[in-house]
Amino acid sequence: MIEKFCNYLTVKIRKNMPEITDERAEVINYGLQLVVGEVPKIFIMLLIAYALGILKLSIISFLVIMPYRTFAGGFHLKTHIGCIVGTTLFYCGNVILSQHIIFGQFFIKAILVLAVWIFSMCMIKLYAPADTENVPIISKNDRKKKQILSHITMSITLAISLFIQNSVISNMLIFGVLIESLAITRFAYILTKNKYGYEEYLKNGLQEI
Repeated sequence: MIEKFCNYLTVKIRKNMPEITDERAEVINYGLQLVVGEVPKIFIMLLIAYALGILKLSIISFLVIMPYRTFAGGFHLKTHIGCIVGTTLFYCGNVILSQHIIFGQFFIKAILVLAVWIFSMCMIKLYAPADTENVPIISKNDRKKKQILSHITMSITLAISLFIQNSVISNMLIFGVLIESLAITRFAYILTKNKYGYEEYLKNGLQEI
């Protein structure tokens, strides 16, 4: 149903803007599917969080990791059901994990944060922004900006995790960054049968902007 609705919107847009090419229309259609599909996905995730008694923490988990995820990117699951499951596991799973793993000493937490920071810095350098075939990021300037902002948002998030008093929220920040950094890796893309859009764009002999 979501796909049909987005196809309808794309056709309407092309009627009003006939200069849009077929390639551009595909990008618009994919973007619409992401936006329209995001609403029920988040709503279902919040319902599950409410049923589990972790609604407030799940909202916090979503909000604090979103800036890093927005700039770093990551794989997309192929079906709407898969996206719902993945989103729920990412945010609700992060909360549950953070509630059950406690770091008793600041020193231990600091070592973990340093390890996650080093790992994330390397993954961002190698893969961010991690795009997809449907929406490749082909502008050099855009890629550079998103990579820099990925470094900044990731580092700020981990820095906050060191000094925030609430241990569960602190853990959520650490694990959230780690999960997101894993989501942009080549292994994650192979596992989910995704391809980096930028690489595929260049493989087809097209020039970067």
